Amino acid sequence: MEVVHHAASDFTRIFEVLGYQQKKYPNAKALSEWSESSWHTYSIETIIQWVDALACWFKRTGYQRGDRIMLMPLSGSPAWMVIDFACQRCGLVTVPVHPTSRAEDLALIAAETESKLCIAATETLVASVKAACGSAMEVTHLQKEVAGYFNWQVAAPRQEELKKLLAEDSLIAETDWVTILYTSGSSGMPKGVPLTHRNIIHNIKAILPMLPLEPHHRVLSFLPFSHILERMACYGYIAFGVEVYFNTVRENLAHDFLSVRPYFCTSVPRVLEKMYDHLQAQLLTKNFIKKKLITWAFKVAVNYKVAGKIRVAYALQLWMVRLLVLRHWRKRLGGKLRYMVVGAASLRPEIARMLSAAGVHVVEGYGMTETSPLISINRFEPGLNRLGTVGMVIPGIEVRIDEPDATGAGEILVRGPNVMSGYFKRPELNEEVFTPDGWLRTGDVGLFEKHRFLKITDRKKDIFKTSAGKYIAPQPLQRHFCQSPFIQQCLILGFQKPFVTALVVPNFEVLQEWCSQQHIHWTAPEYMVHNIKVRARLQQEIDALNQLLPNYEQVKNFVVCAAEWTAERGEVTASLKPVRQNIVATYKSEIEKLYA
Repeated sequence: MEVVHHAASDFTRIFEVLGYQQKKYPNAKALSEWSESSWHTYSIETIIQWVDALACWFKRTGYQRGDRIMLMPLSGSPAWMVIDFACQRCGLVTVPVHPTSRAEDLALIAAETESKLCIAATETLVASVKAACGSAMEVTHLQKEVAGYFNWQVAAPRQEELKKLLAEDSLIAETDWVTILYTSGSSGMPKGVPLTHRNIIHNIKAILPMLPLEPHHRVLSFLPFSHILERMACYGYIAFGVEVYFNTVRENLAHDFLSVRPYFCTSVPRVLEKMYDHLQAQLLTKNFIKKKLITWAFKVAVNYKVAGKIRVAYALQLWMVRLLVLRHWRKRLGGKLRYMVVGAASLRPEIARMLSAAGVHVVEGYGMTETSPLISINRFEPGLNRLGTVGMVIPGIEVRIDEPDATGAGEILVRGPNVMSGYFKRPELNEEVFTPDGWLRTGDVGLFEKHRFLKITDRKKDIFKTSAGKYIAPQPLQRHFCQSPFIQQCLILGFQKPFVTALVVPNFEVLQEWCSQQHIHWTAPEYMVHNIKVRARLQQEIDALNQLLPNYEQVKNFVVCAAEWTAERGEVTASLKPVRQNIVATYKSEIEKLYA
């Protein structure tokens, strides 16, 4: 099939990054996926051919510019990128939905967007969408024929179709919507965020000078493709000309790290927390030497400085720690990983220090779906990364702190070309979220450290006052208690109550190992959370961490939860932020007993 000429020295619409790579960094291994026991790689020319073919199929099948197409991927893959770019090429608007979405949310999204088609990753997801949405739209499996023919590797189009596709290329404007992403945040109510080519391209071009990537580098993509963070990152990868390897099966992530040996990746804190928790679980081992080595490694790593000179004595200790302990951790990430960007939620500083000490330079960024998504990011250059903050504001946008208190903290407001124009069909929400002079209210509370590093302190609506008149910011406290290797998740409570309490989800891997050490018979989590000795061990952890807090912030009582909070049950968002109202509703009776 003849390839439509896309080569470009610049890009103003997202699908043009394909031609940008084709001209500047023609890559024979542009996109890769693991299938049938090996990596299958596709060149940028092949990807462009498939995008053109699928775009022609959409037009041939009767889809019109502006029509909405729902996508339900499990993870990223070359197929999903082809579908995404093909929709862009003919002006279709994609509506990605999370595979964990509840039936009522799917029905709302399908009805509100009036989507014509839904492409889902599996037959099981197809059945879920059909059950939720009825016959309102056509629903198909990613690899299944439908409406005569549908498959991402579609048959070659006719030359007349390709010429028409190219001729109509100019009809697609920078201000056209690319996608409508539904976000519920921690409120639980889905709302659509339409983003344009201009919105997302501003983010792509802002990060291109910041990331230490070159065309020969390998990156591993494993975050959900329904998230704007990973989609934007993948567009950026193509502009860089790097080799993108997709983890398409979550259970294969450890294998894929070892197989790909990536140089760079994006991540969310939960992935790193699980690795860190696994290392902490080794502290419970019976092997005395191993326990001492890991304890020493933690002590050395916690003092690691990401900038500035390192003393000779510390450098020697660090070399020993890397040789004896940390290299094994880095090896689990493939051994060649040098850089990582973490977003979606706050990363505990001790984990960032541990990874940096191991030789993986970790930086945190901050953003939201409404800002396409990046607002700020720490840099990889010396002196431009401050742990515990989300970095410096990206070029081209403005950030201000609204009504700062005595510490300088207030609501974070954003304005710039990456900000959405407004929620989809929700004018009443736009009045709440935008100031009269056009600033977007993020709902996050933060401040600037050293005049340029943005630090998030909490969600505005999550801050509460106890009946004793003390203001409590729950997010820092939740991170504080999650420092314990025995605590996996934590929700701080106390609104209009006399003291602070918590819901605690144990780290069951660590807890089971501890029970084995203490000769406590392990049955199942739902029974172990009521075990007196288990409760006493968790109390010890909370008491120790309480000592580091003022009295009014200390947790006076807690509920031990028997299961991890999940997106499937609506207890956390797709980016793993707790949905407070849903969790509180689940444990309503237990919470009432805390204050009885």
